[in-house]
Amino acid sequence: MYMHYCKRCHRVHMLNGHKQFCPCCKSVITELRLSYMDYVSMDKLARESFQDRCADDEQLKKLGTTYRMYKYSKWYKELQRQLVPQMIHSCTPLERAQMGNAVSMV
Repeated sequence: MYMHYCKRCHRVHMLNGHKQFCPCCKSVITELRLSYMDYVSMDKLARESFQDRCADDEQLKKLGTTYRMYKYSKWYKELQRQLVPQMIHSCTPLERAQMGNAVSMV
Protein backbone atom coordinates (compact mmCIF):
# COMPACT_ATOMS: atom_id res chain seq x y z
CA MET A 1 0.00 0.00 0.00
CA TYR A 2 1.24 3.44 -0.93
CA MET A 3 0.06 6.80 0.28
CA HIS A 4 -0.83 9.48 -2.29
CA TYR A 5 -2.15 13.02 -2.07
CA CYS A 6 -4.57 14.69 -4.48
CA LYS A 7 -4.38 18.48 -4.45
CA ARG A 8 -7.68 18.81 -6.27
CA CYS A 9 -9.65 16.64 -3.80
CA HIS A 10 -7.48 17.63 -0.79
CA ARG A 11 -7.41 13.96 0.21
CA VAL A 12 -4.83 11.41 1.21
CA HIS A 13 -5.42 8.16 -0.63
CA MET A 14 -4.15 4.74 0.34
CA LEU A 15 -3.69 2.93 -2.99
CA ASN A 16 -2.15 -0.34 -4.00
CA GLY A 17 0.68 0.28 -6.43
CA HIS A 18 2.33 3.44 -7.65
CA LYS A 19 -0.67 5.22 -9.13
CA GLN A 20 -0.44 8.40 -11.17
CA PHE A 21 -4.04 9.61 -11.13
CA CYS A 22 -6.65 10.18 -8.44
CA PRO A 23 -9.34 7.49 -8.33
CA CYS A 24 -11.98 10.15 -7.57
CA CYS A 25 -11.28 13.08 -9.89
CA LYS A 26 -8.65 11.59 -12.28
CA SER A 27 -6.25 14.46 -11.49
CA VAL A 28 -2.50 13.87 -11.15
CA ILE A 29 -1.57 12.78 -7.62
CA THR A 30 1.65 12.89 -5.61
CA GLU A 31 3.08 9.76 -4.06
CA LEU A 32 4.03 10.41 -0.45
CA ARG A 33 7.11 9.30 1.43
CA LEU A 34 4.92 8.35 4.37
CA SER A 35 4.41 4.62 4.84
CA TYR A 36 1.01 3.05 5.30
CA MET A 37 1.88 1.89 8.83
CA ASP A 38 3.00 5.38 9.86
CA TYR A 39 -0.23 6.87 8.49
CA VAL A 40 -2.55 4.43 10.23
CA SER A 41 -0.71 4.90 13.51
CA MET A 42 -1.49 8.65 13.47
CA ASP A 43 -4.40 9.94 15.49
CA LYS A 44 -7.08 12.14 13.91
CA LEU A 45 -5.33 15.43 14.74
CA ALA A 46 -2.01 14.23 13.34
CA ARG A 47 -3.71 13.11 10.12
CA GLU A 48 -5.46 16.48 9.73
CA SER A 49 -2.18 18.29 10.36
CA PHE A 50 -0.43 16.09 7.81
CA GLN A 51 -3.17 16.77 5.27
CA ASP A 52 -2.82 20.51 5.85
CA ARG A 53 0.93 20.27 5.23
CA CYS A 54 0.25 18.37 1.99
CA ALA A 55 -1.98 21.23 0.80
CA ASP A 56 1.05 23.56 0.87
CA ASP A 57 3.12 23.25 -2.34
CA GLU A 58 6.49 23.64 -0.60
CA GLN A 59 5.63 21.08 2.06
CA LEU A 60 4.23 18.67 -0.53
CA LYS A 61 7.56 18.70 -2.37
CA LYS A 62 9.29 17.65 0.86
CA LEU A 63 6.66 15.05 1.75
CA GLY A 64 6.42 13.57 -1.74
CA THR A 65 8.60 11.05 -3.49
CA THR A 66 9.15 9.89 -7.04
CA TYR A 67 8.70 6.27 -7.93
CA ARG A 68 11.84 5.65 -9.97
CA MET A 69 11.00 2.17 -11.27
CA TYR A 70 7.91 3.26 -13.19
CA LYS A 71 9.65 2.60 -16.51
CA TYR A 72 9.56 -1.10 -15.68
CA SER A 73 5.89 -1.18 -14.69
CA LYS A 74 3.22 -2.79 -16.81
CA TRP A 75 1.14 0.39 -17.25
CA TYR A 76 4.16 2.37 -18.47
CA LYS A 77 5.13 -0.28 -21.01
CA GLU A 78 1.55 -0.40 -22.28
CA LEU A 79 1.48 3.39 -22.60
CA GLN A 80 4.73 3.36 -24.56
CA ARG A 81 3.39 0.63 -26.83
CA GLN A 82 0.34 2.80 -27.59
CA LEU A 83 2.33 6.00 -28.16
CA VAL A 84 5.15 4.63 -30.29
CA PRO A 85 3.87 3.22 -33.59
CA GLN A 86 5.24 -0.14 -34.54
CA MET A 87 7.87 0.34 -37.19
CA ILE A 88 8.40 -2.40 -39.73
CA HIS A 89 11.74 -2.28 -41.44
CA SER A 90 11.99 -3.89 -44.81
CA CYS A 91 15.13 -3.97 -46.85
CA THR A 92 15.44 -3.72 -50.58
CA PRO A 93 17.19 -6.36 -52.68
CA LEU A 94 20.15 -3.95 -52.99
CA GLU A 95 20.57 -3.93 -49.18
CA ARG A 96 20.43 -7.71 -49.11
CA ALA A 97 23.17 -7.92 -51.73
CA GLN A 98 25.43 -5.72 -49.58
CA MET A 99 24.94 -8.04 -46.62
CA GLY A 100 26.76 -10.95 -48.19
CA ASN A 101 28.06 -12.37 -44.93
CA ALA A 102 24.68 -12.17 -43.14
CA VAL A 103 22.54 -15.20 -42.44
CA SER A 104 18.89 -14.90 -43.31
CA MET A 105 16.20 -17.14 -41.89
CA VAL A 106 12.92 -17.71 -43.65
